[in-house]
Amino acid sequence: MLELMWENVPFLLKGAYYTLYITIVSMFFGLIIGLIVAIARLKGNRPVRWLARSYVSIIRGTPVLVQIAVIYYGLDDYGISFGSLTAACLALSINTGAYLSETFRGAILAVPQGQTEAAYATGMSPGQTMWRIILPQAVRIAIPPMGNTFVGMLKETSLVSFIGVSELMRQAQLLQAQYLRYMPFLLEIGLMYWIMSIGFSAILERVEKRLARAY
Repeated sequence: MLELMWENVPFLLKGAYYTLYITIVSMFFGLIIGLIVAIARLKGNRPVRWLARSYVSIIRGTPVLVQIAVIYYGLDDYGISFGSLTAACLALSINTGAYLSETFRGAILAVPQGQTEAAYATGMSPGQTMWRIILPQAVRIAIPPMGNTFVGMLKETSLVSFIGVSELMRQAQLLQAQYLRYMPFLLEIGLMYWIMSIGFSAILERVEKRLARAY
C-alpha cells in the first residue's frame, strides 16, 4: 500500500497545487467582497443594507455545492459560461465573502466608539477614520475567525471536483478508478489536507501576533 501511495505522490501534488490555487484566489476575492459587504451593511443607506443583508442570507442559507452548480451549469442556460476553474474560484469567493462580511461587521462593531469620536475630533473624515483607525484594529480582531473560515474553505475545495476541476479530491478519484483501490489515496489526500490546514493556521497565527504588536 505504501509503495502505491508513494508512486502517485507527484500526481496528487498536482491536485494539491490546484487546491492551494483555488483557496488563495478565493480567499483574496472573498476578503474584498466581505469587507465591501460589511461596510455596506454598517454605513450604507436602506436599499444598500437590504441588498447586502439579502446576499449574506441567501449565500449562508444554501449549500456550497448548489452555488457551484448554479454558476457552472445554471448560468450556462442564459448564455453565461465559465471554465470549471473560474467557476470554482467565483463560487467559493462569493461564498467566503458572505461569511467574512459577518466576521468583519462584528469586528468593526467591536472597536470602541471612542476611537471614532477621537478620530473625528482630530479632523479626520469618515473615510480616513475607517481606513486608518477602525479597519486596522478590526482586522486584528477578525483574524482568528477568519482563520477558521479559510481552513474550512480549503476543505470545501474538494466540492469543486463535482465540476471536474483537477484539485486534490478529483486526482484521488482518478487514481481510485485506475487502481480500483480507495483507502490508500483517501489516506494520502487526507494527510495533504491536514498539512495544508496546519500551514494556513500557522501563517494566520503569525499575522495575528504581528498585528497585536503593531496595535
